[in-house]
Amino acid sequence: MKKRRIRLGMSLLTVIALLGSILAGCGNSNANEPSASTGGASAPSATAAAGESAASEPVPVKLQLKWVPQAQFAGYFVALDKGYYAEEGLKVEILPGGPDIVPEQQVAGGAADIGIDWAASLLAHQEQGLPLVEISQIYQKSGLVLVSKKASGIVSPADLKGKKVGNWMGGNEFEILALFDKYKLDPNADLAFIKQGFTMDQFLAGELDAASAMTYNEYQVVLEQGIPESELSVIDMNAEGVSMLEDNLFANKDWLAINKETAAKFVRASLKGWKEAIDNPEAAVDIVMKTAEEGSTSRDHQLKMMEEVAKLVAPEGFDLGRMGFIDDAMFKQTADIALQFGVITKPADLTQAYTNEIMEMAQKQ
Repeated sequence: MKKRRIRLGMSLLTVIALLGSILAGCGNSNANEPSASTGGASAPSATAAAGESAASEPVPVKLQLKWVPQAQFAGYFVALDKGYYAEEGLKVEILPGGPDIVPEQQVAGGAADIGIDWAASLLAHQEQGLPLVEISQIYQKSGLVLVSKKASGIVSPADLKGKKVGNWMGGNEFEILALFDKYKLDPNADLAFIKQGFTMDQFLAGELDAASAMTYNEYQVVLEQGIPESELSVIDMNAEGVSMLEDNLFANKDWLAINKETAAKFVRASLKGWKEAIDNPEAAVDIVMKTAEEGSTSRDHQLKMMEEVAKLVAPEGFDLGRMGFIDDAMFKQTADIALQFGVITKPADLTQAYTNEIMEMAQKQ
């Protein structure tokens, strides 16, 4: 068989140019980081495939919110609007959440790189085998309360006996169950534990004696309906010692293994956004309102939400230098309550559930 001769048509200059491109492509701003995967088999997003990209090109990062854009997430919107992510060499896209979006699934499946959810939900998905790890705790306190009208006679949790108590369920009820347990109340015999809608209509109509409410959202809705605080009683999960950690940042372990610097930069810029949002809530709300769905909320409501959220991110007396760090004792309390009420079926491995390594990196400029 006669061999065909292959004609090489590339000039010397072309070859040199190609070699230069190949060598440039081998550059990695995170070359000193370990590349071994520590997670499961779920594929990280496309942004992870490139690892830490060259410093001259912004690194894309997708953040998945727990819910729709609102002041609950103000720090991230401020960081984006003020260019704090860009200053860190990041190109951040904030993905809205909603009732049909599970942040853990989005991050585990690669649709997002970093997600926001409550710690109990994260623990449940970790137990299911999703390769996720918490990297920062944004809310240091729980925002969940039980609100009742003083006319109902509920002064303390013991007074819930024989009452109609509401909660949204679906993973939001465990602090309330821990409260019942503390006061020896059987939710199936001692009171009526009722599924609550995502509005406060049942409470306002008198169908619930006590309703679950977030300090930054539903409680404010009650006040906006003209019921003064002087006529309300509030049971605070923090004061009762049954609180669980809420909004945190978590990442896909596979993505994180090759993107630790990117994660640290993201957290550092986010905390800068949060600090500014807390210092200047009016400006922060103006930024949030640019993204909020038109007609879905009011500026006044978002401003009150921002003021209440600030109390959870940086509680009174809190060391601002510890903002974003994960408190070992509070995480353990959250995991213990999650185990007690079946959110998880076996004790969580706290050495794998969260890490403060990214926070420590974020503090280093």
